Amino acid sequence: MTDFLASAYPWIKALHVMAVISWMAGLFYLPRLFVYHAEREHIGQEPVQSFVIMEEKLLRMIMNPAMAVSWAAGLALVLTPGIVDWTMVWPWSKAAGVLGMSWFHMWLAVQRKALLAGRGLSGRRYRMMNELPTLLMLVIVLSVIVKF
Repeated sequence: MTDFLASAYPWIKALHVMAVISWMAGLFYLPRLFVYHAEREHIGQEPVQSFVIMEEKLLRMIMNPAMAVSWAAGLALVLTPGIVDWTMVWPWSKAAGVLGMSWFHMWLAVQRKALLAGRGLSGRRYRMMNELPTLLMLVIVLSVIVKF
């Protein structure tokens, strides 16, 4: 198994990077859709059905599979011998960032249902939460590239 992982490493890494890019795109865009959805409700208008459809499809068809592939490929990379030195800080800070990103993904899924039920947050709150994936991305990328 370790020989397979070592020889497949560049392919797994490429898959991981592509999946993470797709996942991050969704994590940046879905809260923005929530802002428009919430602000429309705030002024007493029905949410545009296209927002509801876009939110659901983005989460179900792009973000969920991208997160699953990111996790699977990332774990395969971690299991590749000689890649991660667990005595350093960077793998732990990256792991914390990835767990935070996964929590944010799940929080967005809960917020989508809350918006549908008319219990969503304000557009301002969604704007503020939209900054979280950027901060987590900084932690993750600096951890992996700088390897402090």
